[in-house]
Amino acid sequence: MCPPAARSARAAFFSPIFRLQPAPRTDKSLVVAPPSAFLPSDFDARRPVVLIAGQGLYPVLVAAAIRRAGVPLRLVAFEEETRPDLVATFAKAEVRILKVGQLGHMLDALRDFGAGYALMAGQITPRRLFKGLHPDFKAVRILASLKRRNAETIFGAIAREIEAIGVVLLDARSFLDDQLATAGCLTGRKFPIEAEYLAHGVQIARECARLDIGQGCVVRKGTVLAVEAFEGTDEMLRRAGGFKTDEALFVKTVKARQDWRFDVPCFGARTLETMREAHLACAALEAGKVLILDKPAVLQQAKAWGIGIFGFE
Repeated sequence: MCPPAARSARAAFFSPIFRLQPAPRTDKSLVVAPPSAFLPSDFDARRPVVLIAGQGLYPVLVAAAIRRAGVPLRLVAFEEETRPDLVATFAKAEVRILKVGQLGHMLDALRDFGAGYALMAGQITPRRLFKGLHPDFKAVRILASLKRRNAETIFGAIAREIEAIGVVLLDARSFLDDQLATAGCLTGRKFPIEAEYLAHGVQIARECARLDIGQGCVVRKGTVLAVEAFEGTDEMLRRAGGFKTDEALFVKTVKARQDWRFDVPCFGARTLETMREAHLACAALEAGKVLILDKPAVLQQAKAWGIGIFGFE
């Protein structure tokens, strides 16, 4: 394991990752270059993509990638969720700010923007899906029709409404191909977890995902320390940190029938920091399916902190 980084290195990592630049004031569209492997084969780069942005860095990275590709971009943001510095990069006419639950207003925004595509990126605070919603008539009608109310059923219903007005909801990995975990040890050294224990962790994580419990777990030498549920990844890692953690492994996977339009598992700086606080030194992420947000910086800091990251297939 590598020794912990110096304090100055740590401070540098948690300074702003990059300065957001205002969007260029033009609607001229260019050919997507390089094309994302996750875009539909008939993707039309002249039609606007509307970014439906939740919390954190994920939608910031998506917005930057779409702009680099020369595709017209608009924004639907949510009060108390979307980063204000992301909103500030859009002209007033290019953004609509809504309360969580205003589905009818969101559909109106897509129509007003002349959207060809929409892309959901960034988490909405989980509790707000059940408490703290501000549903309009359209949202109330949809919620009343759901026999089960969880993130998957709610976002699935929203996806159907978006596509019903002729807007294609894109795979949420689109434009971020270079941010995905790849196969093998990503931190430049031999991964310290034995193959047998890695396989056990992957098996447990995939079974939890199949049962729709969560998409992650922490295991240690064949013993399950914690599984991810409604509380999310960081709280699971903190719980696992209460046990003996030498040779413990955090595993992040996806469901067998993942709906990539709104449910992409992510690993980023906050998760890495939580692992460090919980004294967890190894993570295994499913290659090609888990996003490592700001991948170069996260992998560099993982190396500095002696945290091994492995991409499994």
